[in-house]
Amino acid sequence: MTEKELQKQRDHEEDLQRLRGFRPLDDTFMRVLFRDNLPLAEYVLRIIIGKEDLKLTREETQKDLVRLVGARGLCLDVHGEDDQGQQYDLEVQRADTGARPERARYHAGALDVENLNAGQEFEELPTTYIIFITENDIFKGGQALYPIDRAIGGIEQPFKDRQHILYVNASYQGDDPLGQLMHDFLCSDPDDMYSELMAEKTRYLKTDPKGVETMCKVMEDMRNDVEKRTEYRTKLESIKNIMESLDFTPKQAMDALKIPVSEQPKYQERL
Repeated sequence: MTEKELQKQRDHEEDLQRLRGFRPLDDTFMRVLFRDNLPLAEYVLRIIIGKEDLKLTREETQKDLVRLVGARGLCLDVHGEDDQGQQYDLEVQRADTGARPERARYHAGALDVENLNAGQEFEELPTTYIIFITENDIFKGGQALYPIDRAIGGIEQPFKDRQHILYVNASYQGDDPLGQLMHDFLCSDPDDMYSELMAEKTRYLKTDPKGVETMCKVMEDMRNDVEKRTEYRTKLESIKNIMESLDFTPKQAMDALKIPVSEQPKYQERL
C-alpha cells in the first residue's frame, strides 16, 4: 500500500471517529441533517418561532445569496419560506464570536437584497427571521430565547419593519419543547433524542452504510477544499513576495511561478 493510500485510510478512520461525535449543532453535520428535509426544518422552526401552524413550502441548505456581487459572500446554513412568503435563515454557531450582532445585521440585510427585485416597492419585502442557535448563553441573561426587534426610542413602540432576529441558547435544557429541542441539538446519540424526526435522520447518517458514505464524502470534500484554499493563499503570498523583491508586475510574477494563464485572474483580483 502506497503512502497516499495509507493517508487516505487514516483520513477515513478519523472521519468515522468524528462522525460518531457529531451533533446537530455542528454545522458540517447540521447541513446534511437538514438537506432535503423540509419536515425537520418545519418542526424546528415551529418550536423556535412559537407558531404551531407554520407551514414551509420550500427549504434548502447551504443557500448562496447570489446578489452580493462585489461584497462578502454569504451561504445560509438552512433557508426556508413558508406559505405566507415569510423567509427564515437558521444558523448554528458553536463559537460565540461567530454570532456577533454585526453578523446578524449582515444576514438580515443580505436576505432583504436577495428578495426585492428592481421595480418592486419596499413594502413588498418579506417578513424575515434570522435565527442563531448558539452553544453558549452568549448574552448571559439566563434566557432560552432572545428575540431582537427594533423599537422607536422614547415612545416604546415597535418599528414594524418585519425583520426579526432571534438567538436561541442551546445550553438551555428546560423541560419544555424548546428545552427538549436544544437537548437534541447537543446530542450525539440518536437513541437519546426526544424528536424522532431528528433521531431518524441522525441514525441514518451515523449507522446506515449509505448515510455514513454521504457524511464521509462531505468531510473529504471539506478537507480537499481546505487544501485548495491553503495552496491558493501560499501562491498568492509568493506572488506578492516576488513583486516586492524583484519589482515585477503581477503578470511577470505569476509567469515566473508558472501559474497557468487560465488561473491568473483569480490571483490578480487579490493583488
